[in-house]
Amino acid sequence: MAKRNSYYRGPVTDHFDGTHFFNPGGILPFGFASVLRWQMNGNRSRWPRHVDLPQGKAKPADRVTGKDLRVTMVGHASLLIQVAGVNILTDPVWSKRVSPVSFAGPKRVIEPGIAFEDLPPIDVVLVTHNHYDHLDVRTLRRLQHAFAPRFVTPLGNDTIIRRAVPLAHVSVLDWHGHLAVAEGVRVTATPCHHWSARGGRDRRMALWAAFVIETPAGRIYHVGDTGFHDGINYRKAAETFGDFRLAILPIGAYEPRWFMRGQHQNPQEAVEGFKLCKAAFAVGHHFATFQLTDEPMLEPLEHLGLALDAAGIERQRFRPLRAGEVFDVPPL
Repeated sequence: MAKRNSYYRGPVTDHFDGTHFFNPGGILPFGFASVLRWQMNGNRSRWPRHVDLPQGKAKPADRVTGKDLRVTMVGHASLLIQVAGVNILTDPVWSKRVSPVSFAGPKRVIEPGIAFEDLPPIDVVLVTHNHYDHLDVRTLRRLQHAFAPRFVTPLGNDTIIRRAVPLAHVSVLDWHGHLAVAEGVRVTATPCHHWSARGGRDRRMALWAAFVIETPAGRIYHVGDTGFHDGINYRKAAETFGDFRLAILPIGAYEPRWFMRGQHQNPQEAVEGFKLCKAAFAVGHHFATFQLTDEPMLEPLEHLGLALDAAGIERQRFRPLRAGEVFDVPPL
């Protein structure tokens, strides 16, 4: 009997076979035997149990207007983007763990860089995919109660959000779909090389995506998780949209490479992607918050700096933000 997709039903496409989503020409996620091989390799680095916020908690302004563009790091893939009078959160997680249960699973080693109570009015929440470190229903419930924002997410993830947050205003997009979220601000879902699952029986049953945010202050390319995939998606983004004022790119959770290369790029690949998508500036994320993989906590920072030096790119153009750090992106 064919497996049924409990999140999404729709026509077959170049990235959906009727039951599962997939990366065209890409790498499928490994199975249980490979997970065991990785978990038993003995190469997992030791992270500290707790790290203080380097600069304390940020207290954002209510709005950022005109040509200004400000990004504040909450932690991991959770960022506050303030542009054109609109406040956007990406993959928001304020929970202590990223797990289906509250008592086990990867635990936060650093507090959120913004206290939830200090958030400005949130207009839009972008959820890139359904892994627990990106789609945290506990946080989404809090956001709904506090701000009733518009949630924007790829196909199938809307089912998960609506089950947990019944009153949520959810807009769902396929790759290349778009919608206006405010006057002059448009969000488009674009391909990235990843996968999805909330458990062992729903692999690849909800779509994953990056987002392009077009604003009067410039274009923003936000990638939650991705394997490099020979740079295909970066090239396509530049071809479709032109250059970007800012790219927000993952730089962590990449070791061991034999296991992670299809789902998480490393810092060297992030620098190559930065070049390929023709961004003026970049923010690095997805590191130093939850230990998901084997590399040391701050290794992504070191490797990013070395990769930028090797590419002849000034380090201030690609900023790896720690929790609580604020980046006022220079104008083009």
